[in-house]
Amino acid sequence: MRRIMGIALAVLLIGGVVAAVVAGRDNEESGTATKTVRMVIGSEKAEFFADPDVVKALAAKGYTVEAETAGSWAMEGLDLEGYDLAFPSSRAPAAELAEKYEVRGMLPRPFYSPLVVVSRRGAAEVLAANGLAELDEENPGTLKMEAYLDAAERDRTWQQLKGAGKYGELTGTLYISSTDPESSNSGALYLAAASYVTGGGKVVASDADVERTAPLLRKLVSVQGAQQTGTDAAFRDFVSGAGNPLVLVYESQVAALLDEQQNADDLVVLYPDTTVNSDHTVVPLTGNGRKLAELLGDDPALRKLAVRHGFRPQGDVAEFAAAAVGRTAYLKQRLTGVRQAPVPTSAVLRELARRARG
Repeated sequence: MRRIMGIALAVLLIGGVVAAVVAGRDNEESGTATKTVRMVIGSEKAEFFADPDVVKALAAKGYTVEAETAGSWAMEGLDLEGYDLAFPSSRAPAAELAEKYEVRGMLPRPFYSPLVVVSRRGAAEVLAANGLAELDEENPGTLKMEAYLDAAERDRTWQQLKGAGKYGELTGTLYISSTDPESSNSGALYLAAASYVTGGGKVVASDADVERTAPLLRKLVSVQGAQQTGTDAAFRDFVSGAGNPLVLVYESQVAALLDEQQNADDLVVLYPDTTVNSDHTVVPLTGNGRKLAELLGDDPALRKLAVRHGFRPQGDVAEFAAAAVGRTAYLKQRLTGVRQAPVPTSAVLRELARRARG
């Protein structure tokens, strides 16, 4: 009797193991996430990772994500013990994080987004009437960076620009709102582009270069008063009608807005004729972090979702161009006619930010 009961118990145990394996396979096939990845990301990517379709696509590959936001340059001051990856908005802060945490090998860059200036239509028309911008009803506008920086250096006000009088909100010093360059990637890259233009197309590389360009950068920042630490809050303020009529944001945020909101008649997107692409760069801190980063760049479903949120996937301009059809009044399908400014080294960029903040 005991032998019979032992055999029966063994059969039941084997059956249980087989059932568990089958259930595990069923879970994988049905998209149940099995690995949790903790990450710290720039705020501009928060909506992407919160998108239910992105959550589902990652779960289908066996991952669930816990994401916290921080300014890209502020990430270096965080304790990332227990995190699987950091995902700042450009290569410079990513390189510093990689050095700090001794991350070897190529850092994945799944997608990128250029910096643009969002404007109210009235403000954009005044800029165009005064030679600071060019407008095209069927395409995004262009911000003439050299002319704008010259106006900023001379402390020009909206009241000094012809045509501004009919817009009551256009008063005070002319400036573009940007984020804190000491903690936020977009604010730092704004200084990189401005310093490149004022340097006659030469990247800032020496103490003399910093000394020469610092006074103008100080003006660009000090006129703004308190600055946000991320573009997400600044863009939300702009969309709600609050704050400055000119705000520096990522192109991806404009694309995401257009995906949610059909009526954007008062919105004008100005592509600076000299700008900086923000290469969203992953710093993998664990094996799971690297695998997830590679998925973001390689998986067709995740690439398609990145495009839907306005990011340009690396390696295939056609994906974004196709998605921009019907939105070409606001988005450039291809970045033709836009000059890319090289970014100074991390040390120089930090010094520019420090000097700009005073």
